[in-house]
Amino acid sequence: METYLSPSRFIDSDHPAVVEFAEKHRGTRADLTDQAVSLYYAVREAVRYNPYTFSRDPDTLNASYALATRESYCVPKATLLAACARHCGIPARIGLADVRNHLSTPRLLALLKSDVFAMHGYTELHLNGGWVKATPAFNQQLCAVFDVPPLEFDGLNDSVFHAFNRQGQRSMEYVLDHGQFADVPEHLFFTHIQKCYPHLFAADMPNLLGDMQSDLSRG
Repeated sequence: METYLSPSRFIDSDHPAVVEFAEKHRGTRADLTDQAVSLYYAVREAVRYNPYTFSRDPDTLNASYALATRESYCVPKATLLAACARHCGIPARIGLADVRNHLSTPRLLALLKSDVFAMHGYTELHLNGGWVKATPAFNQQLCAVFDVPPLEFDGLNDSVFHAFNRQGQRSMEYVLDHGQFADVPEHLFFTHIQKCYPHLFAADMPNLLGDMQSDLSRG
């Protein structure tokens, strides 16, 4: 378990800002499950979900980067939860999977040219003798827009995307599981994304992402 408790390249649990955030939000209970639940909700709400923050710069996958910018997508939010957990003595690792998003916006579908989100990230925490999944990606405000109940986490049961929204429409569907890792596997991560979305690696794509992110912030 030592690997899942130690700071790593992207799960930088020893970063001062991560340490401060974890100490602030771990709660007052000594029970690690209670602390994990408290950290889950803190990460889910403190960092706004924004898929347009994706970057080819590996440093943007760092837990400390997500915390500094206060908006990010699923993978950096997952590394932040993992980093906070490791600081508190809770073994943590990253899970990656491709998911089909049935409720994506036309703008995002146009950007990806696909309804499959490659390399969706979640966190696995070792609690009560076993691994449990926690997905802190979607904050309450975003869930309200899509009329999807925000994911709850009790430290005992897996917390993954709901299959349906409140109207019974399909929401998220897991289509390919890449497995669990002690840290974000940088080469696998970017290689698979480039294979799925080669246009995102064109020379002008960073400017397009920046423009879309600005539009999102204004809108």
